[in-house]
Amino acid sequence: MAPLSAAELHSPNKPRSRRLPSALDSRGTRTNGSPLRGDRLKSIASALVQTNSSRRNRRPKKRELLCPAHPEQRVEGNGKKYFLHLLKPEELKTRGMAHKTAQLVIQAYPVLILSNEWLEELFCPQCGSSRWCHVIQHNRVEHSVRWAPQDLWQQVAHVDPSCPNPTVSEYTRRSARRPSLNRTDGRRFWDPV
Repeated sequence: MAPLSAAELHSPNKPRSRRLPSALDSRGTRTNGSPLRGDRLKSIASALVQTNSSRRNRRPKKRELLCPAHPEQRVEGNGKKYFLHLLKPEELKTRGMAHKTAQLVIQAYPVLILSNEWLEELFCPQCGSSRWCHVIQHNRVEHSVRWAPQDLWQQVAHVDPSCPNPTVSEYTRRSARRPSLNRTDGRRFWDPV
């Protein structure tokens, strides 16, 4: 059907409301008057039920992060993510990219930031501790989680948990660690008993 022009909308001879074509009439017949067969009617009804059920479940699903040590336990993160930076074509080749394509991408983007891989500190209630994990996002909900190896921290910009914060002086660092180094009986934790 062609849309109405402005002159047709305001003319007194034309009706203002037009009926939109639909597959079914209110009686379950086609708009041309012929009745539908039972199979066709069932398929249209099931399609309507499916669209209604998909409308009811509009809430977005949370991401499913499972502990590598306990595969049935969900782990929660605090939201701080350290995205991985790639500098070499070999790192892209290990992720499934062709050699030539990897070289072209690294030439175009000297530092390529992966938006689907990051390091995140996750807490597992069953382990009772927080650990750094390497998270790979497959889609909005599904992720794969593994413990973060030490060499992955080299691919994260400006962060290395193995070396202390360079802005803190040695004196402050020693004084902050002093209470944790001695036990209540005056010995150090690693001294033999």
